[in-house]
Amino acid sequence: MTITPAAAPALPDDQIVELMVEVPPGQVIKYDLAALASAFQITDPGRIAVETDGSRHALVTIYPSNPLAVMPPPSDEDMLMDKYGRIVVGRYHNGRPARRRLFDPRTGSAVRALTFGTTGAGKSRTVQYILACEKRNGIVSWYGDLKGGQSAPEARGQVDWLATSQEEVILMLRAAVAVAQERQARYAALGRNAFVIGNPDPLVSVRIDEANRLLEKGAPYREEGTYLVKELGRTGRSVGVGEELDAQASHLEELGGSDTLRAMLKEGEVTLLRWSSSMMRQLVADGLLPAGTQLVPIPKSLKPRVLRSQFAEGADDDDDVCDTQGSAYLLSGPHPTSMMRHFRIGSILPMPGLDPEILALYGPGDPERLEATSVDGAGEAYAARGTDAMTALCEAVRDEQQKQAAKTQATKGGRSAQLVADRILVVLADSEDAMTPDEITLLVNADGGDTVKVGSVRNKLGMLADSGDVVRAGRGLYEITR
Repeated sequence: MTITPAAAPALPDDQIVELMVEVPPGQVIKYDLAALASAFQITDPGRIAVETDGSRHALVTIYPSNPLAVMPPPSDEDMLMDKYGRIVVGRYHNGRPARRRLFDPRTGSAVRALTFGTTGAGKSRTVQYILACEKRNGIVSWYGDLKGGQSAPEARGQVDWLATSQEEVILMLRAAVAVAQERQARYAALGRNAFVIGNPDPLVSVRIDEANRLLEKGAPYREEGTYLVKELGRTGRSVGVGEELDAQASHLEELGGSDTLRAMLKEGEVTLLRWSSSMMRQLVADGLLPAGTQLVPIPKSLKPRVLRSQFAEGADDDDDVCDTQGSAYLLSGPHPTSMMRHFRIGSILPMPGLDPEILALYGPGDPERLEATSVDGAGEAYAARGTDAMTALCEAVRDEQQKQAAKTQATKGGRSAQLVADRILVVLADSEDAMTPDEITLLVNADGGDTVKVGSVRNKLGMLADSGDVVRAGRGLYEITR
């Protein structure tokens, strides 16, 4: 799609202009937002909204001013689930409500969700809003804040379980899997194959904030954390136990590196706040966005850039405030390429303590608690939440992990006990480029394990390619499936 200044229609003042454009059959529409703004002589790209169908067509909407510059706080009605299990989280650029699902009553399925966003993008405020909505809708919230409780300090006392360390999050995930398994056995005996809210059990939501700290390479509990997240995804959905991961990274290798996890999240609620330069490529590579999808980048500031003389008075006095917190794309919604913005959550300026506006969102009363039938399944950790007894349980988890790490280190060669296939996958996961068998063999033999020959590596690569863990990127080139 190319629009030149000469071809661009004149824009009327104070009116919204909508253009439907298309490219010839056999082509896929592409656009350059900066060039589009230049063609219409618009200095603020935030006035332009572009929505594509992933093929030939695009809808271009031009506003007199940025429609997402100012957002109101949510209303009580926004926070209550509709008949489709959705809440209103904000507004699209055209003013229509942006909705996110907390539960799917048509299938009886709990929600699996993923929220991405760089530092300062508004992820913590988004999390606070969803937690407040869960409380108002009678959902049992288990919240792991791996920033030591700083991401959402107002959540303390407003959720059923708040975990602030990796050890307690592991205990929380173990308990969640146990609850899902207990419900699975109980529902099977009742002949139930789906979840119904309040009949008689409450919906449970397990959320891990800063999840990359638990699941990234080198994290002490990565292996068990990834297993528990996958297991909860398998068993929890049909028994009313949902899960969400909130993270800064977009590369799923930093979230456990699991194909199973990738597949689960693709079917869930995915929210993309402001992203880094490499995030879009990884979203496509990880299958969370169709190839060829284009999203208008979310700027750090809504203030248009204006060139001024280097010697102009006050040139250094401009306020460089970050002003797009909460702007996002709901990739799993009906308008994945249409930018929206979340409601304004909390006070505009930082508070010296707990934010009264956020506390008011949670509303009065105690949070929903786990039903008595599942309390025994949740075990000792659930009973110890919020008490001094949790410290001893976390220390036991830490000791368990340290003993396992020492046992692994004591194995001959450190990695010698690993299967060759596993060592190959580690090498490929660390590389951004496709590699030859000779290159892979060299790096495998540098990992401290037993020496392997290139013939063995070739054989294993063939098996990994057949299983789908590795793809052939070209003649004699291999890369890990992403």
